Amino acid sequence: MNPIIIIGSGMAGYTLAREFRKLNSDTPLTIITADDGVNYAKPTLSNALAGKKTAATIGLADHQKMADQLQAIILNHTRVIRIDPAQRQIEVEQGAEKQHITYHSLILAVGANPIRLPIGGDGAKDILAVNSLSDYTLFREQLEQPAMAGRSLAIAILGAGLIGCEFANDLRSAGHDVTVIDLAARPLGRLLPEVAGAHFQEQLEASGIRFALGTTVAEVSLNPSEAELPRFQLTLANGQQIQADVVLSAVGLRPELGLATVAGLATDRGIRVDALLKTSEAGIYAVGDCAEVQGHLLPYVMPIMQQARALAQTLNGTPTPVHYPAMPVSVKTPAAPLVVLPPPSDLADVRWESELLDDGLIARAMDDTGLRGFVLLGPTAGKQRLALTKQVPDLIPLAAV
Repeated sequence: MNPIIIIGSGMAGYTLAREFRKLNSDTPLTIITADDGVNYAKPTLSNALAGKKTAATIGLADHQKMADQLQAIILNHTRVIRIDPAQRQIEVEQGAEKQHITYHSLILAVGANPIRLPIGGDGAKDILAVNSLSDYTLFREQLEQPAMAGRSLAIAILGAGLIGCEFANDLRSAGHDVTVIDLAARPLGRLLPEVAGAHFQEQLEASGIRFALGTTVAEVSLNPSEAELPRFQLTLANGQQIQADVVLSAVGLRPELGLATVAGLATDRGIRVDALLKTSEAGIYAVGDCAEVQGHLLPYVMPIMQQARALAQTLNGTPTPVHYPAMPVSVKTPAAPLVVLPPPSDLADVRWESELLDDGLIARAMDDTGLRGFVLLGPTAGKQRLALTKQVPDLIPLAAV
C-alpha cells in the first residue's frame, strides 16, 4: 500500500501523525521535512527566556525518536520539489539525489513564512526573524555573543502584533531595553478595539517596554565601527532614530503556497480547503498555518488541534468535518495578561462594549444575535473566559457528511 505522506514536521504535521496513529497503526506513514525534523512547540519560542529555556532544551525529540514513536519514515533535510496530482506522486530532493514517491493521501503541513518589509540600509540584511527552532538558535546566539555579555541589550522589534508583543514581554522580563515599532496606532491593532488596545499598551509600557507607533522603519544602518555598540541605527519614517544591538522582525506570517500553486491547487490567502480539509485536488489535504478552512485562516494552536483530530478520522476511513468551536487565544504577555476571542472577520455590524475593572477590562463584541467575541485584559477579567466562551457561537459548527 502506498503511504500517507505529510509534508512538514511542525506542530501541524506531527500532531496529525500522532492523532492518526491513535486510530491506525498499520497504514504506512511518511513525513518529509526540509529541516532536521526535531519536534518542538513553536509557541514556546516567544517566551523561552521567561521559562529559562534555551534553544537546546526547547527540542523535545529528534527525528529518529519521532520516527520510532510514530512508526513512520521521516525524511529530514529533504525538499519536496513538485507534486503531480494526476499520478499521485511527489518529487523530492535530498542532497544531490532526487526520487519520486507515490502517495495514497498527501497532506500539506508546510506552515507560513515571515513577511519581509522593504527596508533600506546596510544593516537590513542582518534583521532577524524567528519562525523556527533554527531561527531561534541564531537569535539567542545574537543575544549571548561575547561582545554583549553581562549587559542589558537594546532590542528593536518590528511589529506590534501578537508575536511582537510576546517577544517584547519576554525580552523585557530578561532585563533588556525593548522598543516596538509599528505602523498601527496601537499594539494588536487587528485584534483589539481601541479602548482595550490603549489599556494593553499602558500595561506593557508600565513594565518598561517602549512603543514607536504610527510609523515604520525606513532604514537600518550598521554603525561605522564593527566594535561600536549598539550595532545598528534605525531611521524611522517619521525621522526618529533608534539605536539597537539586535533587530527582530515580527511583522507577520504569510502562508507557504509555493508547492500548492505549482500543483494547481486552489489558493487564496492560504491553501483553500473544505470542511474535510480537502484541497481542490483529490487525495490532497492541508492543515496548519497554510490552510484556509472555509475562508478562515487561523494561525493558532487550537485550530491545528481541531484540524488534526478531524483529518485523522478522515484518513482512517471515517469522513469527519472539522469543527471550530469558539477558541479564545491566550496572549503570552504576563505584564498585561490578555485573552482574545476575535469576532468573525466577515461580520459587518459588530459593536464593542467595554467594562473597566480595577486591573484591566472586559470588552464584548456584540451584534444583533448576541456575543460574537471578547477581550479579557487583566487577572480579574481572565476569570470570565469560560463563561463568555460558552456564549459565543461556533465558528464552524458540528456537521455530518
